[in-house]
Amino acid sequence: MITQRDVFVAVVAVCATIATVAVADSIVKPAVMSSTVWNWDSLKAEPMKFGARREVFQGRTATLDQLACHITTLNPGQAPHDAHHHPEEELLVVKEGTLLVMQNGVTNRAGPGAIIFQASNQEHGLRNDGDVPVTYYVFKWFPPGMLKSKPE
Repeated sequence: MITQRDVFVAVVAVCATIATVAVADSIVKPAVMSSTVWNWDSLKAEPMKFGARREVFQGRTATLDQLACHITTLNPGQAPHDAHHHPEEELLVVKEGTLLVMQNGVTNRAGPGAIIFQASNQEHGLRNDGDVPVTYYVFKWFPPGMLKSKPE
């Protein structure tokens, strides 16, 4: 038989749990990125099997769960990964060289200054089929709630 004391203890336990989760959520939430400048000379190039990658930033903003930027350099004949798709959108800006861009079965070339948009959940891939390295900036954004629903 459930007593008044049992109900009281259960209510107190539930309230304490909710309060603890709320406090923990506010504590572990990363800070919002502030206005910043990243100079090319300060970005360390990490060697990769396809060329190099420079991490620029990855963090929460006032309007996004996450905004990320990295810079990839592809050696001739290389691709950073196989064609794929994902829920977040990407914007790429070619700094130097020429990329072969595959999107949903259509292939285009993108040279210096070209801007490439990769839409949500659409198949895309890149390759350097030229004779010189290609360097491009990648910007990815995650609207509110997208990171929580993204499969691990």
